[in-house]
Amino acid sequence: MTLQKPIQRALISVFYKDGLAPIVEKLHANQVEILSTGGTLSFIQEMGIPVTAVEEVTKFPEILGGRVKTLHPAIFGGILNRRDFAPDQAHMAEHQLGPIDLVIVDLYPFEQTVVSGATHSDIIEKIDIGGISLIRAAAKNYNDVLIVPSVKQYSELLEILNNQGATTSLAQRQAFAAEAFHVSSHYDTMIHQYFMDGKSTNLKISEEKQSPLRYGENPHQKGVFFGNLEALFSKLHGKELSYNNLLDVDAAVRLMLEFKQDGPTFAILKHNNACGLASRPTLKAAYEAALAADPVSAFGGILIANQEVELDTAILINDLFCEVLIAPAYSKEAVELLQSKKNRIILVQNDIELPTTLVRSALNGYLVQDADMATEGPEQLEVKTKIAPSADEITDLLFANKLVKHTKSNTIILAKGGQLLASGTGQTSRVDALKQAIHKAKSFGFDLQGAVMASDAFFPFPDCVEIAHLEGINAVIQPGGSVKDDLSIAYCDENQMKMVFTGVRHFKH
Repeated sequence: MTLQKPIQRALISVFYKDGLAPIVEKLHANQVEILSTGGTLSFIQEMGIPVTAVEEVTKFPEILGGRVKTLHPAIFGGILNRRDFAPDQAHMAEHQLGPIDLVIVDLYPFEQTVVSGATHSDIIEKIDIGGISLIRAAAKNYNDVLIVPSVKQYSELLEILNNQGATTSLAQRQAFAAEAFHVSSHYDTMIHQYFMDGKSTNLKISEEKQSPLRYGENPHQKGVFFGNLEALFSKLHGKELSYNNLLDVDAAVRLMLEFKQDGPTFAILKHNNACGLASRPTLKAAYEAALAADPVSAFGGILIANQEVELDTAILINDLFCEVLIAPAYSKEAVELLQSKKNRIILVQNDIELPTTLVRSALNGYLVQDADMATEGPEQLEVKTKIAPSADEITDLLFANKLVKHTKSNTIILAKGGQLLASGTGQTSRVDALKQAIHKAKSFGFDLQGAVMASDAFFPFPDCVEIAHLEGINAVIQPGGSVKDDLSIAYCDENQMKMVFTGVRHFKH
C-alpha cells in the first residue's frame, strides 16, 4: 500500500471563494484536472483556468433549483473507490468512472443564516446535502482522498502544494479527515439544536472557537475556554483572562443581571462569591459601600457595575488591585486612568443573553439543568409572622434574596440599606454560615441593628432566627418548606420579628 498519493483530479465546490484562487492556480500548475459546479465553476473560468462542469461527468443536469448536482455515482464512485482493492477498480473500469483525489468543499452557512433572523424556509434551504455527503465520503476514503472541508484549511493545503507539489501523505489525509468529521458533526449539531429549539432530550455540544488559557485552576492543570467571549465582551486593556478569572467573571455577570434594571449598583466578587454589593444614588457611592463590606477580600477581586464607570468612580477603583473590571461602558477619562495598571483587565459587557441551560461534568457523565432564573418580587412574598415587614425592610429583604441566589450554599446574607454587610458562604451548616456572617460584619464595624437576613434554604430549627435576633436582626426572608417551620415562626412572633417565605429555594453548590 502506497502512503504517498498523487492528486490528479480534484472536485471543487464551495460557497465562499475567499482564498481559493491561489489553490486553483497551484493545482493547475501541477496539471491537476479540476471539476466544479455553479458559482465555483464560473469563478475558475473567470481565472482563465481549464475546468470541467460536473454535468459533463455525470451526464445529468443540476435539478431542483440546485438541490441535486453532485449526488451521482460518477462523483461518489470517483471519491469512494479504493485504489488498492481490485473489485472496486473493476467496477470503475466497467462503468468508465474516473477517480477523484481531492475534494474541496464548504457548507451552506446554516448557523449564520439562523443568527441573521432569516425566515424558516430560508433557513431550511441552507441545510446542505451534497456538500455534507461529499465531505463524509472523502473523509471515509482518506486512505486515497484528501478532503478540505472549509476555508479554515486552505492555508494548510496551500502549504502542502507549495512544499511537496500535488502529493499528500497518509498522515496528512487522515488529519484533514478528522477535521472534516468535526465540520460535519458541528453542522449537524447546529441543525439539531435549531429543530429542537432548546427542547432536546439529548446532550449535544459543539463549539469551534477556543481560547487556550495559561493553565486551569492550578498551574499543573491544562485549561481551555470553548466559546465566543468576543460576543459578550469587548476587551479594552489588560492581560489574558485565566481559568479562574472566567469562573469569577461568569459569577459576576450572572449576579449583576439581577440588578440590570436597578439604580447604580456595584459588586465585588472573590472565588465566585460577592464580598461586596451595594445600590446607591451614584455609582461612586455604590462602589464605596460595596468595598466597605470587605476591603480585605476585595484585593485581587472581580469588580462589576451595572452602569457606565465615570472618572470619579475610576479614581477610587484605581487605588485597588483588582484582576478584572466589568461595566456596560466607561467614560474616556475613566479608561485612560484605569489603563495605568498594566495587567488590569478592563471589559465592556455587551447586551446579550446568557445561555439558560447549565452543563457541568460529573463522574463519567454530565449534569444538565435550567439556569436559576427565578427572581422573587414583593408579590411572591408570603408574610408568616404576626408583624409584617415595613416597605424599607421588604426592599432590603429582596435585595438580600437576589444575592443569596448567587452565593455558595449553605449561605446566609446580612444586608441593610441596599448594602451587603456580610455573608456566610459554603458552610456545612446554616448555623455556621450565620455565625460566619455575623463575625465578618462585626469585624468590619457594621451595626447589625435593623439589618435583614436571607437564607438560601429553609431553617430546620429555630436556632438561626434566635441567633439573628440576639444580634438585632428582626426581618428574615427564606423559602420555607421545613417540617419545623412553625418553630421558627413561633420564635419570631414571640420576639416581634418579621419573617416572609418565598417558596423558592436557591441552592448553589
